[in-house]
Amino acid sequence: MGQADWRLLFVTHTEVVIDPHAPIESWPLSKVGRERMSRFAEALAGAGVTAVWSSAERKAMDGAQILGERLRISPKADAGLGENDRSATGYIAPPEFWEVVREFFARPDESIRGWETARAAQARIVAAAERVLAAEPAGRVVVVSHGGVARLLSAHAEGCAIGEEDRPTHPGGGSYRLFGGDRLRPLGPWRDIEKFGDGVGVGQVRSS
Repeated sequence: MGQADWRLLFVTHTEVVIDPHAPIESWPLSKVGRERMSRFAEALAGAGVTAVWSSAERKAMDGAQILGERLRISPKADAGLGENDRSATGYIAPPEFWEVVREFFARPDESIRGWETARAAQARIVAAAERVLAAEPAGRVVVVSHGGVARLLSAHAEGCAIGEEDRPTHPGGGSYRLFGGDRLRPLGPWRDIEKFGDGVGVGQVRSS
């Protein structure tokens, strides 16, 4: 199975407007984030995308809406594609946040500061991804979600321990990975959305 056989393109949302006083789930994409996602939408045109899905968080839905408008597809949302539940702490500012994230992936069966465990989040995310593919039995699906979700899905797809998976490449978000078949087989590493088609060959990601 080659890159041309991709069924699912999973993309992490781009840059957001960080508002410590608002629920994390309600943060929108920033101007930069929207511009990057718009350029990605142009790159996806002609790639044979038949469905666009996202988590139910605004930043992911914003990205899905931008893609959907360009591709003339009405996006759908599945709450199961959301980030791990961090409501026990709410917003934590960096660098402390990244320290907690490291603990989250290092101890997947423990609830770090009351967060949903990585193991439980992974099971929910995998079930949601499989549900999306089952709902779209033909064509190519784009899912807009989150960095932590991307890592947990990758660990499952690679068959490796949580924390040892290939990780999204862009620090601000906006990385994608291709998967083939209905069992989430990885078709290469994570790449920045600006590199869509570059290196794997535009003809390989375009529809035949």
